[in-house]
Amino acid sequence: MQHLLSHVVTTTRTWPDNQWEMESITVDPRVLSLAAEVAESPEQNVSVILLKLKEMLNSVPLGSSELKKIKQDIYCYDLIQYCLLVLRKDVTKIQGGWITVSQLAQILSQCCVGLEPTEDAEEFYNKLLPSAAESFLILGRRLQKYYIGAVEDEEKGEFLWHFQSMIDSLCWLLGGHIQLTKYVLQSDHFLHLLLTDDVETGSAVMTVLQTILQVKRNKREKQLLKLKKQKEEEDLRLQLQLQRQRAMRISREHQLNLLEIVHPGRVGKHIQEMEEKSALIIQKHWRGYRERKNFHQQKQSLKEYKAAVFLQRAALKFLRKCQKKKKMSYSWQGLPELTDARRMELKQHVDNYIKQHSGSEMSDVASRELHTQAQERLGHYFLGRALEERAQQRREALQAQISTNIEQLMSAPHLKEITGQEPELFISRSRPVATRAKQAHLATLIEGQAPWWKKLGNEVEDEEVIPKEALNIDLGTLFIGGSKSP
Repeated sequence: MQHLLSHVVTTTRTWPDNQWEMESITVDPRVLSLAAEVAESPEQNVSVILLKLKEMLNSVPLGSSELKKIKQDIYCYDLIQYCLLVLRKDVTKIQGGWITVSQLAQILSQCCVGLEPTEDAEEFYNKLLPSAAESFLILGRRLQKYYIGAVEDEEKGEFLWHFQSMIDSLCWLLGGHIQLTKYVLQSDHFLHLLLTDDVETGSAVMTVLQTILQVKRNKREKQLLKLKKQKEEEDLRLQLQLQRQRAMRISREHQLNLLEIVHPGRVGKHIQEMEEKSALIIQKHWRGYRERKNFHQQKQSLKEYKAAVFLQRAALKFLRKCQKKKKMSYSWQGLPELTDARRMELKQHVDNYIKQHSGSEMSDVASRELHTQAQERLGHYFLGRALEERAQQRREALQAQISTNIEQLMSAPHLKEITGQEPELFISRSRPVATRAKQAHLATLIEGQAPWWKKLGNEVEDEEVIPKEALNIDLGTLFIGGSKSP
């Protein structure tokens, strides 16, 4: 336990000037607190304290850099080694028994998968991982033995669950570290796990073989993909090289053909012209590259220049406005001061105007009468206004009722299709509308009952006079729309 106390939050580094300097390392405070608690706690409580690692690992998303950092801190503070030491102890001396052991096995496999230690990597891969796999196999053999020897179903189910959990932890560890498959297949403990007559535990052990085969297959596929990618890159490189060689050969053949055409005395001049053209092309591309590079380098300075111009323009505009306001204030000199003679003259003009336009005085009695008349007129106005508002409301209500009746009539079905529940659609609460509907309905009935010879011709006859007795029909059963079926 005292080994943890030797770990500190700072490490030393040798600098070129041979001086020692302390460098602070950022460590997760939860890991630091847990390591201190493990170091200060008695041995029987260490197993329960280490279970807090599960909550710590589940608090960050999988595959994140934070999870890798937490695993690195856990390994640096030897908490993984403590989990391995607890798994090697007698289960009867561990608080929680097999439940604690199963959870610690899951924590150990979860911490080891994805961990890439920067220090003591050889010890981690060659010692710690094989020891963890061996511990899982030994615990699996014990659980298999207890399961086979158990009598009660509840006890057998509990041992089987712990055995399956241990096998899952082993499979998870093998999936993260492929090199352990060789060690597991060569282990005597794994061979004893396979050589069993029990179906349940045997099928669980077979999942380990399936995991190993899957890992091998995935490794083989990755290797094939890597080889395929390397081959494609090599083919591409060869194609580029062949294209370059072909282009060089074509260029040289073209030059030779031109030399054969050109007169021997002009070969030197032709070569000089070709060199000048080549130099111009190279210079053109080089200058373009240089200018683009300079432009990107000066892009920030151009932005600053534009910003400065914008600010200067705004400042000058503001200063011009201020100067303009100042000039306007200077141009206003105010009114000239009045002399005593001018003041007396203006006062005389005001007095004369008041005398000429003096208002008529009114007595108190006349004022009261005028006030009373105004009150009466105001009362009449408000009364008439209230009556007008009520009349307007009544008119609006009648208009709304008529609009509703019209909508009902427009949406009412044909008389041929009407049923016993739909006559209410043809009822109107407006007496003028109901009276007119009565007249139209009775006229239709009389026309339908008239002899055939009265219907001959297209002459438009006057409306027949309907007796008043026929109009005395209950308004609640009056139809005001539709048509009679022939």
